[in-house]
Amino acid sequence: MRSFLRAKLHKATVTEARLDYVGSVTIDRDLMDAADIAPFERVMIVDNTNGARLETYAISGPRGSGKICINGAAAHLVRPGDEVILMTFEWTDRPRPPVVLLLDADNRIARRLDDPENQEPAPEAALYE
Repeated sequence: MRSFLRAKLHKATVTEARLDYVGSVTIDRDLMDAADIAPFERVMIVDNTNGARLETYAISGPRGSGKICINGAAAHLVRPGDEVILMTFEWTDRPRPPVVLLLDADNRIARRLDDPENQEPAPEAALYE
């Protein structure tokens, strides 16, 4: 088995960073549902603003809030206003194209990059043909 990308929230904007919380990343529940991210699922975060990378787990934020809150020690690495990518992975022998959601500045879904109607073929596309 290998680990493959399963879901990605691309160009999310961090709305809060809370050092006083035990840990995790709070994600708007609507975004979690759209990307099929489960509460307490492991999430990798890449900060496009400063280059930081970290892993934590997801917790649900209020629906429709656009909330992306970095909690606990990770708040030392990621600040409000930073642009981040949130990714989940799965172990499988049968990879499939991941869910890839491009977000706008308010953390609303601007478009689904995994929809063939909304993208140019990527070099990785040949892996799934």
